[in-house]
Amino acid sequence: MILVAAGRMEWLFQRCHKEVVVSSFFRSVLLLSCMFLVLSVSMYPGLWSIGVRLHSVFTGSYVPGHHSVLVINSPNEQTAKDIGRAIMERRLAASINILFRTSTMYYWKGEIQDASEILMLVKTKTSMIQKVVDYVRSVHPYANPEVLSFPVDDGSLAYMKWMDEAIPDD
Repeated sequence: MILVAAGRMEWLFQRCHKEVVVSSFFRSVLLLSCMFLVLSVSMYPGLWSIGVRLHSVFTGSYVPGHHSVLVINSPNEQTAKDIGRAIMERRLAASINILFRTSTMYYWKGEIQDASEILMLVKTKTSMIQKVVDYVRSVHPYANPEVLSFPVDDGSLAYMKWMDEAIPDD
C-alpha cells in the first residue's frame, strides 16, 4: 500500500512538474511575442524610412507614396509667405511654391462665394503631413483652411533624394 501511494505521489509530482514547465514556456513565448509587437510598432517609422532608402539604393527606383504634395489656400500673399516660412523653419517641408491670385468659388454657409486666394504647394514626406496640417490649422486665419494632400507616385529620383535630405527623419 505504501509503495502504491509512493508511486502515485511520484507520478503526480512528475505530471505537475511537466504542467508547470509547459505553462511557464507558454508564458515566456507570450511575453516575448508581446515585447516584439510593442517594439515593432514603436520602431515602425524608423524601420520604414530605412527600408525605403535601402529599396531606393538597391533598385534605383522610387517607392510610391513616400512623398506628398499638399495644397493649402490663403487669403493673401503675406499670410501665405508667413505660413510657408514657418513650415520651412520647422523643417516640415523641402519646398513650397506660392501661386499668386487664383480665383476661387466655394459653398460657405449655404451660399456660393467668389473670392481671390493664394495657393501654396507644399512638398514634403508623407509622414510629415499631420504635423503640417496641425500647424496650419493652429495659425491659419480661416476657420476651415483648405489643406489637401496628394501622394507622389513617381518623379525624379534625384529630386526625391534631395527631399529626403532636406526633411529630417521623424
